[in-house]
Amino acid sequence: MNLPNSLTFFRIAVTPFMVIFLFFDGKLPAFFAALLFSSAAITDLLDGYIARRRDAVTFLGKVLDPLADKLLITAALVMLIPLGRVPAWVVVVIISREIAITGLRGISAMDGSIISASSLGKHKTIFQDIAIIGLLLHYEYLYINFHVVGMFFLWVALIITIWSGIDYFCKFFRQAAGTGG
Repeated sequence: MNLPNSLTFFRIAVTPFMVIFLFFDGKLPAFFAALLFSSAAITDLLDGYIARRRDAVTFLGKVLDPLADKLLITAALVMLIPLGRVPAWVVVVIISREIAITGLRGISAMDGSIISASSLGKHKTIFQDIAIIGLLLHYEYLYINFHVVGMFFLWVALIITIWSGIDYFCKFFRQAAGTGG
């Protein structure tokens, strides 16, 4: 157990508490859900950076980090559907892309090859995180309508999500064609 893995476990542990806050209506529970999501999203940026910087990359971290990310994003988006803050079809597209890419990576790993994360995937994550924070906040604070801000970033995230998904599939098929698989 090292610091990056502890941050990943923190992200997993925070997710159910964020979900619980989303069962309650009002600005305060919305604020606390957004605060928990934000702190977890920050750990996503930190754990990989720290692991590479300290040469502390572990097999456990490689497995748990993407799982923790998907758990956090999926839980937040699914909980926003019944609250009427996000269209269900958008959530389906985003989650479907995540499942498909996870499957591609698994197939590639069985062949001993790796489909590395692209900058598109990193941008997707940043835009998704900003969108979800805005949609979790939802209400107006300091004359800023956070729902509108969240929806703007969600549309951008959706475009990048689809684009990066296509990019992963293209990389996968190029690798498969190059190895004769």
